[in-house]
Amino acid sequence: MRKTFIALVAAAAVTSSCCAQQTRPADTVALPDPDPAPEPPVVVEPPPAVQKPPYPATRRDDIVDEIHGQQVADPYRWLEDETNPEVKAWMDAQDAFARDRLTSLPRRDAIAARLKEVFYFDAMGAPTHRKGRYFYTRKHATKEKTVVYWKVGKDGAEQVLFDPNTWSADGSSGLGGWWPSRDGKFVAYARKENNSDETVTYVRNLATGKDTTDVIPGTKYSGASWTPDSKGFYYVWVPPVGGEVTVADRPGFAELRFHKLGTDPTKDPIVHPATRNPQTFLGGGVSWDGRWLTASVQHGWNSTDVYFKDLKKGDKDWRPLAVGLGAIFEVTVWRDQFYVNTNLDAPRYRVLKVDPKKPARADWKELVPQADGTLEGVSVVGEHLVLNYLRNATSELEVHELSGKLVRKVNHPPLGTTSGIGGNPDEDTGYFSYSSFTEASVNYETSIKTGAVKEWSRVTLPIDTSKMVAEQVRYQSKDGTEVTMFLLHNAGIEKNGKNPVLLYGYGGFNVSLTPSFSSSRAVWLEQGGMLAIPNLRGGGEYGEDWHKAGAGPNKQNVFDDYTAAARWLIKEGWTSPEHLAIYGGSNGGLLVGAAMTQAPELYRAVICAVPLLDMVRYHKFGSGKTWIPEYGSAEDPAQFKTLYAYSPYHRVEEGVAYPALLMMSADHDDRVDPNHARKFTALVQHATAIDRPALLRIEKNAGHGGADLVRQQVESNADLYAFLIQQLGM
Repeated sequence: MRKTFIALVAAAAVTSSCCAQQTRPADTVALPDPDPAPEPPVVVEPPPAVQKPPYPATRRDDIVDEIHGQQVADPYRWLEDETNPEVKAWMDAQDAFARDRLTSLPRRDAIAARLKEVFYFDAMGAPTHRKGRYFYTRKHATKEKTVVYWKVGKDGAEQVLFDPNTWSADGSSGLGGWWPSRDGKFVAYARKENNSDETVTYVRNLATGKDTTDVIPGTKYSGASWTPDSKGFYYVWVPPVGGEVTVADRPGFAELRFHKLGTDPTKDPIVHPATRNPQTFLGGGVSWDGRWLTASVQHGWNSTDVYFKDLKKGDKDWRPLAVGLGAIFEVTVWRDQFYVNTNLDAPRYRVLKVDPKKPARADWKELVPQADGTLEGVSVVGEHLVLNYLRNATSELEVHELSGKLVRKVNHPPLGTTSGIGGNPDEDTGYFSYSSFTEASVNYETSIKTGAVKEWSRVTLPIDTSKMVAEQVRYQSKDGTEVTMFLLHNAGIEKNGKNPVLLYGYGGFNVSLTPSFSSSRAVWLEQGGMLAIPNLRGGGEYGEDWHKAGAGPNKQNVFDDYTAAARWLIKEGWTSPEHLAIYGGSNGGLLVGAAMTQAPELYRAVICAVPLLDMVRYHKFGSGKTWIPEYGSAEDPAQFKTLYAYSPYHRVEEGVAYPALLMMSADHDDRVDPNHARKFTALVQHATAIDRPALLRIEKNAGHGGADLVRQQVESNADLYAFLIQQLGM
């Protein structure tokens, strides 16, 4: 669960990179210089005083709270209530205003036409195997949504399992996850509306091709862990909002339950009770052989408590495996042994082996010690351990014996990102995907026993990548810490200070930005643009120390790393403030909000997607309380001081010439409340002292990850890049 995070901005398509390896940052985070040299000023011409765009009228209230002795203004609090007709009317007016300006931008239609060429394509995913049946996805160049297929044997006739394109006339109904039973006769799957996080789980019977009577609402945070006999599965259930169950507190009411096929889901037994702590995530599942049941309580992104039961012995009570140790634990069970990936006493993670019959910490055995890379994941495939490492923010796969001994490194192209090997613990064949900045996704089939690797499927796009160059550089942040950054640009580019650069970042929740291919990014390069992606503190690229150095009281380090990246790009001659734009979504939206309010003179334009920006009140909305372990809470005086100091909504000042802003929000975002986007846009429109626009674009029928219809992705990306092209003078 450690890679659960708040930002997956589908429409963004601007993430990670690849290229020449460099020496990694030190295992320990560099200490701040006690007397750092001041940053050289970036000289820009003062903007002329001109008329602002004719924005829709926005009411401004005189609301000031006193919080821990600090006067905190909140003039747009009324925009928090989306159910208010006045707010709805304001949203419609702002969205119409934004779209009218965006759709009329030069080159916008040409960009949309090019995006259609590269967004609609054919692709096939790697299969999941269950008792002679293979399940896989296909993306069709003629369809808006991905379709799931199945067949008997690799050479069997292909049959449609799920086609979300047929589920609703307007495309608002979509597919979440899907989980085949162990015998391959049933598939549990999650349906969602408007691409939101909220889901309802159904079960499809392959013999009839129809759904069973098993319908389970409230599976927002869940998958399905099937028992070996395929008669039922474990899942996480959350009750609907109402009574004591508020939106903000709802995660704390999650329960681990078991559903037996054909029974009433409302009577499903509770296997692990709710924690009643909204700052936690509850999860669990059953081992491949059906004997061991594990439950995990994830405390934000900082630590995990793990419990287990021996179902063979009929254990009634949960037994602790790792509780209160302040570290992350991910458990894979195979042949009555627990293989544990943990950062306990190992910031870059290591593998331990625990005998559940002797679970005391003194009896834990280290199989694979901490290495120079960050261990992203551990699985058991073909009676072997498969380890997925990040070294210099690029992937390396290793196969180890169950004893921990290294067998081989998996043969795949270097300087890219791989998903890790997927497969069954008792079958030799596994599958993994690979992607880099300059190569679209490729799926490989591999033999765990022999190490043989062959191509399974490949994405082919009408894009010439021969002139694309990816490289990795290093620069120093404000406190002297070394940060790596990927650069993606066309060959032959000159350092003339005029290159239009898009600086993308995230920096939080242990999330790593690694090399991957993006069609929209390729179009950006075709237009003459360049991309820069720094591996900011707060991410997971260099282990838990790197994550903690950008979380909680250390969050300002993330913004300093990002600002330092911008200054480095300018100093090195890649670009200038008039040609530099920044982009981030969700936690990355917080990042660019902080950047534009702390150093507005460095940037010409800002793309801010589904962000959180009011850090004083963020925990009151959406899934906000689950992020308190990452950010802190304004309820605590010391944490309030940190949050208020960088909260973008509270850093906006009247009379400042802010960069042009394109705020990209979603109407059904049930993860980060869209009120952040509304309040911040209103404030920037009021405060900025320049005619650069501050636009609020609201995606319809879309959740936190954007829309899942290709046509909507085309339109949103066309608006985004047309906006940048105009603002950067391309």
